[in-house]
Amino acid sequence: MENQALTRVLTFGTFDVFHLGHLRILERAAALGDYLVVGVSSDELNRSKKGRFPIFSQDERLQLVGALRCVDQVFIEESLEQKRDYLVEYRADVLVMGDDWRGRFDEFGDICKVVYFQRTPAVSTTALIEKIRL
Repeated sequence: MENQALTRVLTFGTFDVFHLGHLRILERAAALGDYLVVGVSSDELNRSKKGRFPIFSQDERLQLVGALRCVDQVFIEESLEQKRDYLVEYRADVLVMGDDWRGRFDEFGDICKVVYFQRTPAVSTTALIEKIRL
């Protein structure tokens, strides 16, 4: 059994204002393999994608995600253009993304299986931040 290769799953996200939707996607991703690696978007990457910095710093988000029992390893994702490099570096067998990204990462099917999960309905970080502001 020791020589049997682990199925390595990789996913990415900002994971700001951590909520049930985040937990569900990570648990579902972990269930697809034996070892879950999570790329947590850097503060600067989040600013470039969403036009704002996260509420929690990248170090805080890295610690929060890394403390989950379903997560085996975390790293800071610096660039969307480096996805292929990350998949190779972490030897991913499966890439998991939310279905709001459907089709965007199909090109990586040559090096790993690509799976898109449906997002948890009515739960989003943006909506939570707006609710808190009100």
